Amino acid sequence: MNYSENQVVELLRKVTHPVSAKDIVTLNLVNNLRVEGKKISFTLEFPGFNDPLKSSLRKACFKLLQDELGKEASVEIEVKTALKPVERQKRQYLPDVRNIIAVASGKGGVGKSTVAVNLAVAFAATGARVGLIDADIYGPSIPKMLNAEFVNPIIKKVNGKDLIEPVERHGIKALSIGFFVNPDDATIWRGPMASSAFQQLLGDTDWGELDYMFVDLPPGTSDIHLTLVQSVAVTGVVIVSTPQDVALADAVKGINMFRTPAVNVPVLGLIENMAWFTPAELPNNRYYIFGKEGCLKLAGQFGIPVLGQIPLVQEIREGGDSGEPSVLTKGPVSEAFKAIADNLIIQLLKRNTDLDPTKVVEITKTRSNFSH
Repeated sequence: MNYSENQVVELLRKVTHPVSAKDIVTLNLVNNLRVEGKKISFTLEFPGFNDPLKSSLRKACFKLLQDELGKEASVEIEVKTALKPVERQKRQYLPDVRNIIAVASGKGGVGKSTVAVNLAVAFAATGARVGLIDADIYGPSIPKMLNAEFVNPIIKKVNGKDLIEPVERHGIKALSIGFFVNPDDATIWRGPMASSAFQQLLGDTDWGELDYMFVDLPPGTSDIHLTLVQSVAVTGVVIVSTPQDVALADAVKGINMFRTPAVNVPVLGLIENMAWFTPAELPNNRYYIFGKEGCLKLAGQFGIPVLGQIPLVQEIREGGDSGEPSVLTKGPVSEAFKAIADNLIIQLLKRNTDLDPTKVVEITKTRSNFSH
C-alpha cells in the first residue's frame, strides 16, 4: 500500500518541539515534502538559528514514520538552517535585529566580556547572523579580544546618511568605542557623553539584518544600562558571575534591576565563570578557588536556569589576549562555551514562545521614576 502526503503530514503532527510545545507542522518546520509510493522525503528547516534539538527531532520523525508505516517505508530527512528575513520592527535603533541579548554582571573582573565574545562567535558558527556591541564605554576590551585593536572602522553613505561599518571578525559584526580612541588613553566622559556615544554605536551603524545582537554591558547598573533599555526592546539578559559571595551579591543587584517592573527584561540565565581551577598537568582535579556552585545556589533562589559553568584555565586568558576566542579551539573549554550557547538558544526559544515582546522603557519625570 502506497502512502499519501496527508497521511504523512498527520503523522508528523504527533512530533512536538519540546520548547514551544507545538507540533513541527504547525511550526512550519516541515518543508519540501514528497511522497512517492513508499518513499518519503522532506526537509526540517529551522529559521535563523541552529536549534540544538534538531538532531533529536529528526530521530523522532524517522522513528515515528517507521513505527507507524512499517520498516518498508523509506524515509529521507534533510535538516537545514534557513536565514529568513527579519520582520522589521518599528523602532529607531536596531530595527532589523531579531533578538537583542544583554550580557551583564554586577561586578567587574568576572569575565563578562570573555563570555560575550565566545557566545557571539559560537552563535555565528551555527550559521546565524550575529552582532556584538561593546557597551563598556570606559573600559572597552572587545577590540583586543577580537585582535582588532588598531582597526579603524570606515564610514559609508547609506541612503544619504553617514553610517559606521562594523568590524568583522570570526563571522560576527562588532563595534566598540575602543575602535575610535587610543588604546592607552583613558575615556574621561560624564554619563550623558557616554550614553550618547553608546547610542551612536546602536543607531549610526550599518548593522544590516541580524538574528542576534549581543550587548556587552559595563559592570554594575549604570547610565548605559538605562540607555539600552530606553533605546531598544531587549529580548533578554544573561548574568555572568563567579561563585564568590562578593560577586554573587552584586549579581543579585543586576538581576533585580532587570526584573524590576519598570524595566521588565527577562533574565535568560546565569553563567558561572571561574567555576573551578584545573591545572593542565592534573586534568582530573578541580580546585574551587572562588567557592563552589555559588551560581547554582543563586539560580535556585531566583528560579533562573544556569546556562553552564566555565573553568578557570590558562587557555581562556590566552585566547582573550591573542584575539582568538576559546570557542574556536578544540577541547573541554570550547565544548563548555558551545553547550552554554545551545542552552541559551533553548532559553531564547522558550522566552519568545511563552512571553510577549519586551517593551522599550520610557523615562518620565526623574531617573528613578520610569515606566513603559
